[in-house]
Amino acid sequence: MKNLFLVAVIGLFSATTIYAQSDDTTIQFGVKGGVNLANITSDDIGDSDQLTSFHLGLFMEIPISERFSFQPEVLYSGQGFSAFNEEAEYKMDYIQVPLMAKVYIVKGLYAEAGPQFGFKVKEEIDYKPGSEGGEIEINTDDSYIKNFDTNLALGAGYKFDNGLSLSARYNLGLTNIYKDNTLLQNVDAKNSVWQFGVGFSF
Repeated sequence: MKNLFLVAVIGLFSATTIYAQSDDTTIQFGVKGGVNLANITSDDIGDSDQLTSFHLGLFMEIPISERFSFQPEVLYSGQGFSAFNEEAEYKMDYIQVPLMAKVYIVKGLYAEAGPQFGFKVKEEIDYKPGSEGGEIEINTDDSYIKNFDTNLALGAGYKFDNGLSLSARYNLGLTNIYKDNTLLQNVDAKNSVWQFGVGFSF
């Protein structure tokens, strides 16, 4: 995974040699939000289904040159997975901090990659989603899920002249989500999240 991250970063820096141009040379602040398609990847657990949720947060785009920007973000991100033919949803909400390297391929069109650090803030099981009384919140002390998660974020998007942007991003889990001192200590599972969003820069 470390090699994958290095390749992604080197590729982005190499892309700066392509004739490309960013929209602005001043620091911009913005808001963003959109849909999450979340799941987990694991060879130790049976099939799980995709969970639909959302992300919402703030970002700051810091131009390094006309072609390259650094974009830190703070997002509230709903993640997890569905199981038992979507009869139950295991929900894990995180405060995610992506640190994105961003390269403009042509005017408006960009690619991005970077590490993402997640801090779990809520965990619950929702049995028969949509019905009343089916939600069970899990206390941190009773949880099998770690409070901290790391990911590699890869994405692309388009930024319009008016500040509106459309983006697609994949967050690849790099660390096991399960704690080492629980019944699931020998189970290796990682978060896997697609994010499709809309942003606006000020």
